[in-house]
Amino acid sequence: MIEEIHILGVYMPAALVWAVLAVMLVYLIRMPLQRLPLYRLLWHPSLLEFALFVVLWWALSALGDAFLTSFLAP
Repeated sequence: MIEEIHILGVYMPAALVWAVLAVMLVYLIRMPLQRLPLYRLLWHPSLLEFALFVVLWWALSALGDAFLTSFLAP
């Protein structure tokens, strides 16, 4: 598991990096999602956005861990 990522001379927790990327993806997906008619029928649209964030965070961390581990393996 990759625990830290080196960005511009600063070691950052990998979970923070994946969470920031997930938030940016949710904001990019949010506008097309709001235009769907089904979105207006949801009881609580922010719960859908939160669930989307959690799924994207998990997916990015799993893919990032697999991808970076294969690159950094000796």
